Amino acid sequence: MKQLTIDVGGTFTDCLVLEESGELERFKASTTPADPTLGFFDAVGKAARHYGEPLDAFLAGVEQIVHGTTLGTNILITERGAKVGMITTKGFRDSIEMRRGIKNLHGSMFDIFIAPYKPLVPRYLRLGVEERVLYDGQVLTPVNESELRTAARTLLDEGCTAIAICFLHAYANGENELKAKRIVQEMAPSAYVATSHETIPVWREFERFSTVVVSAYIGPALTRYARRLQDGLKEHGFGGRLLMMLANGLVQVVDECVDRAVYLLNSGPAAAPSAATYLGGLHAKRNLLSMDMGGTSFDVCVIKDGEIPTTTESWVGEHRVAIKMVDVPTVGAGGGSLAWMDSLGLLRVGPQSAGADPGPAAYGKGSEATVTDADLVLGYIPADYFLGGDIKLEVKRSYQAVEGIGKSLNMGSDAAAQAMYTTINTVMANLITEVCTKQGHDLRDFTLVAGGGAGGIHAAAIARQLSIPMVIVPRVAALMSAFGMFAKDLGLEYARSCFRTQRQIDFAEIGSLYADMRRQALADFARIGIAPSQMAFQPTVEMRYVGQFHDVEVELPAENLNAENFKALLAAFHAKYEKMYTYSMPWRDAEFHTFRLKATAARRAMKMAAHDKASAGLEAARRGSRACLYDGRAKRVETPVYDWDRLEPGHRIDGPALIDDKTTTVLVLPGYCCEVDAYCNLILRSG
Repeated sequence: MKQLTIDVGGTFTDCLVLEESGELERFKASTTPADPTLGFFDAVGKAARHYGEPLDAFLAGVEQIVHGTTLGTNILITERGAKVGMITTKGFRDSIEMRRGIKNLHGSMFDIFIAPYKPLVPRYLRLGVEERVLYDGQVLTPVNESELRTAARTLLDEGCTAIAICFLHAYANGENELKAKRIVQEMAPSAYVATSHETIPVWREFERFSTVVVSAYIGPALTRYARRLQDGLKEHGFGGRLLMMLANGLVQVVDECVDRAVYLLNSGPAAAPSAATYLGGLHAKRNLLSMDMGGTSFDVCVIKDGEIPTTTESWVGEHRVAIKMVDVPTVGAGGGSLAWMDSLGLLRVGPQSAGADPGPAAYGKGSEATVTDADLVLGYIPADYFLGGDIKLEVKRSYQAVEGIGKSLNMGSDAAAQAMYTTINTVMANLITEVCTKQGHDLRDFTLVAGGGAGGIHAAAIARQLSIPMVIVPRVAALMSAFGMFAKDLGLEYARSCFRTQRQIDFAEIGSLYADMRRQALADFARIGIAPSQMAFQPTVEMRYVGQFHDVEVELPAENLNAENFKALLAAFHAKYEKMYTYSMPWRDAEFHTFRLKATAARRAMKMAAHDKASAGLEAARRGSRACLYDGRAKRVETPVYDWDRLEPGHRIDGPALIDDKTTTVLVLPGYCCEVDAYCNLILRSG
């Protein structure tokens, strides 16, 4: 049976079909922001038509759908979430606004005109009630039911449709939070109620409170979307399993993730690094830069020695999100990024985007110049074959939009388009440089894996600017996040905070924590029909040196901790610390903070189908030429264009050249060569 992955982005909805033979088929449709399920079924409908089947018959033959979406992220950034009320321990309602004294995240520290942080829950909707749990889990004061009912009634009367329950030290014992949740749900069965210990059971009140508020803010909309999608699939005959892509790089059934909606943040971009790791492995490359340039954003991930990095230090906009997430820094740079002039009269591109509606000027609705319009003016994009011909681009409108930017710069439309192209490439290159420099990496040691619908046009220019020796543009470049979802495990992560120094470690206590997490994992997986024999467990612990703030996550041995393997654990911590920071302090004691357990179920193996060596010459793949501009030249160069569908392993193309596909275009710059590998991926190297 077939498997599908579907990634709903800000501009396009991607659908990738994996056949049992290993062949992949790619489909794209415009995202429909008002109701993303429409774009979802548009993309699946294209797949059904490709196979010559009605939608219902096609979905009946699908075993599994893995779905990623940026809906939660977009809701949070655009502030279109639910009206949230917060019930917390009396005296702690200002924790999320004080934010440990953090002032500004994105501007200059010297700017005194920065507006104060605006929390998702205004102060009048943050109400305290009498209750207290101690740091060791002892219930000192049970929750005051009378105060709780009064607070809940006040918030419901104010129109709150979501309630975040955030009690002190609930990570150690969630008894009071669960009692409060039951009471609120009795009073308002339709309200979305999120508790901090169920969302993120770890220490540090600000991080925990902020994360659960974010979850409550996006939860109602994501729940409505997921349920509507489930109903729609059922109506169309889908009897397989629908899985949601999570921010931590795992997938899970809808029922297990809608109550913790914060885990659906960045659910699409979190899959792209897995695709890059798989594709890099085909060429024995383990140091990779995964880039995904879509219509709205540019995501990058630094993969060292084949290890996909995760972090608990994320911010989404101005809001702290402390769940474990795949570390994918993002900047507003995509095909829909708008060009504009700043107060100094300098050209800027992004982070604002035309998105799916109205889209670039070339789509016929918008009038402002975007990166896509600049690429079209430069000749890189085919006006008659964009998205396989589904979207007819209006070249004249693109010229008019870019010409408007050119007037502000006292230059013509051609020069303005080149300036826009250079500017957006610099924005993306700067993000890659920043991320790598912070980690002490030399970019020349890495291979760039370029994904996203716009990635192929800009990848070589970015690589040249950063002296990256090799670029892989996968056959599924425009759907790289969707492709990465095939490589994901079904799983959940569990955590228990237990602050101990290495001299205070009680092996029996730690064994009890992991036994409790395993019991919870077995119960959670049993609800979705996964037997214990199908499950695997990976225990880890977050550690640091005494006196430090940031933690390092270290794998624990499979067996319970004891005096012997405890020494090996400490040695592994020192080694990983030195690998990350180039030094270690083995003479200093370590602290143990949060013990984690990742429970997974094995996925079906995914393997791309290899193709035979080229049986025809390169000219058989030629589909014409386009007049293009390069590197500030005033004169256009007639550039050969090739059809990616007709390229075969062993073909070599010297730049300049363009390679068109129904989902993307790849630009081979002058001075670059392009080779087609056994899987029909493109390998670009400087000549």
